Amino acid sequence: MIQGLFALAGLALIVSPAAANPSQDAKPKAAATKQVAPGKGKRASAKGKPKAAAARPAAPELRPSAETLRVHDWVSAAGDNHGLPYLIVDKPNAALFLYDARGKQLAAVPVLIGIAPGDDATPGIGAKQLSEIGPAEKTTPAGRFLARFGLAVGKERVLWVDYYTSVALHPVPAGAAARKEKRRERLASPTPDDNRITFGCINVPSTFYAKTLSPMYKGKGGYVYVLPDGKPIEDVFPALHVQTADRRGA
Repeated sequence: MIQGLFALAGLALIVSPAAANPSQDAKPKAAATKQVAPGKGKRASAKGKPKAAAARPAAPELRPSAETLRVHDWVSAAGDNHGLPYLIVDKPNAALFLYDARGKQLAAVPVLIGIAPGDDATPGIGAKQLSEIGPAEKTTPAGRFLARFGLAVGKERVLWVDYYTSVALHPVPAGAAARKEKRRERLASPTPDDNRITFGCINVPSTFYAKTLSPMYKGKGGYVYVLPDGKPIEDVFPALHVQTADRRGA
């Protein structure tokens, strides 16, 4: 959740997206209340030859998990996205898959998610300041959300996944706190093991956010399906019970 550094007045205002550098986290407020790593220049050795840069492990190609494909198949077959683009956040694998309104996959990118495992937001967490949020509350809730762009503090535009619990999707922050946490390095790492670092918000690569996601979600927005990392997937998306029954009867 992008908290503490953002403040909203009233309900989120739907606007067209922009690629401005986001703050550390975003947090809406009630009325009348507050609410791949940068490159380094090469240094010459004593003999005047540049030192070879240390090789970094290549990030593996992202492929939809079986659970991601189940949700995609259901959404496409049932038309649950109501003619809007949608994306699926696979929390266990720290990956995001973007689809157009017809269900065609357009992109796959790594994501950063909440520090703590868990599929539910703490009641009233949207009204808390960052300093009031405990470690176990820093979760990215699972579920189905209609996401739309809205304004945060400083007239910054963010894609609100769940406005009332302060969960937004935005580029990796560029501030000092994010650099200290090595968020860009975590996003570029070859495994999802170090991708849990946010207060609950979903961080994505800035180029993907600006050039691909934002143009698709402007206007009417789009759907976001966040897979669970603890609950059975059918508990989060009950329609999958019917899908499973249909497969067994086939």
